[in-house]
Amino acid sequence: MSIQLLPDIHQRDAETGNGESIVIVYNNDHNTYEEVIGVLQRATCCSFEEAWMEAWEIDHLGKSIVHHGAEEECERAAGIIRTIGIYVEVRDL
Repeated sequence: MSIQLLPDIHQRDAETGNGESIVIVYNNDHNTYEEVIGVLQRATCCSFEEAWMEAWEIDHLGKSIVHHGAEEECERAAGIIRTIGIYVEVRDL
């Protein structure tokens, strides 16, 4: 009997990537809801309501996916969010 290993679904190479990325924002003890909501609106052009929901998720769940799109767009949004000192990560889908 032979055992066949399945590929790691989290590994992607240039040929299999779809070009889509996500922006994840992590909670901290320094930024206020107002700061986070404001920067999310500027970075992602979302409504106040969406930014508020994402800020709530960040506060209560420890993180939130706040944007998705092309890697360049996600890096741009993440750069704006970082200006308030909050930890942001861009990941490929």
